[in-house]
Amino acid sequence: MRQQPHILIFNPDQWRGDVLGHVGNPAAVTPNLDRLVATAAVSFRWAFCQNPVCTPSRCSFMTGWYPHVRGHRTMHHMLRADEPCLLQALKDAGYFVWWGGKNDLVPAQHGYDRYCHVRHQATPEDFQRWGHMPRRGLHSELDWRGAPDSDTYYSFYAGRLDTRGDSIYGDGDWANVLGAIDFIRRAPQDKPLCIYLPLLYPHPPYGVEEPWFSLIDRSKLPARISATGAGKPSLLRGIRERQRLQSWTEERWTELRAAYYGMCARVDHQFGLVLQALREAGLYDDTAVFFFSDHGDFTGDYGLVEKTQNTFEDTLTRVPFIIKPPRGVPVRPRVSEALVELVDFPATVFELIGITPGYTHFGRSLLPVLAGQEEHRDAVFGEGGRLAGEDHCREGAAKPPVDYLYWPRISLQWGSHVAHTKAVMCRTRHYKYVRRLYEPDEFYDLRADPGETQSRLDHPELAWHKERLLTFFLETGDVVPHDQDRRW
Repeated sequence: MRQQPHILIFNPDQWRGDVLGHVGNPAAVTPNLDRLVATAAVSFRWAFCQNPVCTPSRCSFMTGWYPHVRGHRTMHHMLRADEPCLLQALKDAGYFVWWGGKNDLVPAQHGYDRYCHVRHQATPEDFQRWGHMPRRGLHSELDWRGAPDSDTYYSFYAGRLDTRGDSIYGDGDWANVLGAIDFIRRAPQDKPLCIYLPLLYPHPPYGVEEPWFSLIDRSKLPARISATGAGKPSLLRGIRERQRLQSWTEERWTELRAAYYGMCARVDHQFGLVLQALREAGLYDDTAVFFFSDHGDFTGDYGLVEKTQNTFEDTLTRVPFIIKPPRGVPVRPRVSEALVELVDFPATVFELIGITPGYTHFGRSLLPVLAGQEEHRDAVFGEGGRLAGEDHCREGAAKPPVDYLYWPRISLQWGSHVAHTKAVMCRTRHYKYVRRLYEPDEFYDLRADPGETQSRLDHPELAWHKERLLTFFLETGDVVPHDQDRRW
């Protein structure tokens, strides 16, 4: 094995942890991921993110810090210059870092030189060479959106995408995947490589081109969580009222969900293309592959689409997390039942490449679990929301207009701090406790109620979870710098 293996970080956005064939979902079309887990990798069935929206989650899994350590609870507070970042650590350790995809991690006004050698941006000439037509993507091409007074205006449902005669819908994800393949074919030979691919899919709008749109067998989709139940937070009720999807039939929900599954299938195909490029370049065996998402998606569960910023349903917090180590590192390919968190990602990389990060973090290396160990954590945690008076945490500098795609959620975050209350989750194998500052807490018995529809604050296990949450904050409440100041 190389002293420093190559690293592929394949990071789709908003992929639910249950949409994988190898974890038992009959409707998921993920042959490349399934094959990798069957032969060379470990997939963690119970992997959880630390925040259910993009930026806070990414700040967490690139540092090994929980969101509360430095207040990463919004989309607009990213990693500052004095904060650690795995990409910077790899670059400083001699890696050639290639970044192709979205940001939501570091302040764009400071540039990217600290974190990577190449920040890929495809050109029209690139698309011409690839033989494809560039497209702006579904957040810009809004012809799929219904009328303002319709029940599709906030649905995010785009359906089958028109490729206009091309074989693909040439959006930014395709540009970055094809750019990564180009890079692999001409990568520098004198440095270990880090390829960071933070894709947009399967983030809504829910739309995908053929063949992936029709690839999903609608009859195999698992039952949707349609119940709302007692004790759910007010933010969910408010979003449900504003998204106006109450009139949707189950057939319409099925089509939306199938489009999302098709988006996942497209990402799985793109992942397979990158792995094949690594094989053809002779790099695959010496590459550590990490595939995981930043958070999940409602996709119709609870009558909702998109996500929230301070609720912690498994549909939002449970994510795919798959690791293929480089050759020479012990691995027992399987679906692991260990409870793991995304903060464990940088800790695993640090041990794998043999560097000491030089700061306190809270991740635990997953290398022992890859080799066969199953016990890892007794609980996992997530955080979000804001305090009364934290107006800078409402998201954005101005209240969103009603024609904004995310108006149903962001307008509520701009409103009452009660709905947008600061909250924290403690989830164990069989139970979930959510402490909410300005609203009633939640507690779910996941064996009796896996859909988290009925909160049980009278449950006898509640006291243990409250105590565990206190220990969590005591253990992770701060980080002391490893260098010491002079006193004289």
